[in-house]
Amino acid sequence: MTSRELLYVKTIAEENSISKAAKKLYVAQPSLSQAIQKLEERLGTALFNRTTAGLSLTYAGERYYHMATQILKMYENFEIEISDINNLKTGRIHLGITNHLGTLILPETVKRFQEICPFVEILVTEDNTDGLEKRLLTGELDFVVMHAPSGIQYNKINYEILQRDPFVLVAASCHPLAQRSVITEGYPYPVLDIRLLEGEPMIRLHSGQRIRQVTDAVLKKAGILKVNTVMTLKNHTTAQLLAAKGVGITMVPLQYCRLTAEQEDEPLLFSIDNRYGAWWDMCIATLEDGFLSKADRLFIRCMKENLPNLSYQ
Repeated sequence: MTSRELLYVKTIAEENSISKAAKKLYVAQPSLSQAIQKLEERLGTALFNRTTAGLSLTYAGERYYHMATQILKMYENFEIEISDINNLKTGRIHLGITNHLGTLILPETVKRFQEICPFVEILVTEDNTDGLEKRLLTGELDFVVMHAPSGIQYNKINYEILQRDPFVLVAASCHPLAQRSVITEGYPYPVLDIRLLEGEPMIRLHSGQRIRQVTDAVLKKAGILKVNTVMTLKNHTTAQLLAAKGVGITMVPLQYCRLTAEQEDEPLLFSIDNRYGAWWDMCIATLEDGFLSKADRLFIRCMKENLPNLSYQ
């Protein structure tokens, strides 16, 4: 059954006449009669009693009319709903984001988005990058805001780079390596040669975390294959606090250096020469053949317009 057949039967039943229904539907009367005949043949039963007084519905016809009325009403309501979705009067977006990026990105972005689309529901899933990528691949998420992997993880995912965030070294304010750092134009902090970390106590994050993967690659590029690890933990803030106390040196993204002014021990921060590739890129991950709704695209636009300044400058 097609929507046209449903409409044909409904209109004929309400007009009690094929000729009147044909005029209302703007179709030729022979074409309408032929369409109903073919439908009855396919169903194996008559839908109309044909008398000199006009047409009336058979029992099967009554059931068909009732069903046609309901389906056409549902279709009409759905078209209205789609129109509302397209005009952002309703709808839903489901995005994924890492925990820390959520604190940086979501407040201003959501505020701006809700000013434009107050009735579009926003569902947020917070997870690590691996978990978010897997959820994206299953279709659970529309898009993901995360840090791009150093290499291709999944061929079906596109990564649109938004912003680069450099890594810095965090050490105690009295650390002797401060004397060997060099103030360099274009860097916010004195640059410390990574090779000087050979043998230095290091505070590192767990190997499954992307920060650790970046820092390991930087140390390897500097020729440091055996790292003097004094502590391994999961929380980058704790790592910075410990570094400020002189437990060891840690390496974190610049955007993660959020130690408050109330801290008794203010750490030293060192920039890293760009040749070591000490950075990661914030990105939007989407499925290669996926579909982004109008609401998705607007949310992403609001996010791009409200990105925090993560660069050196």
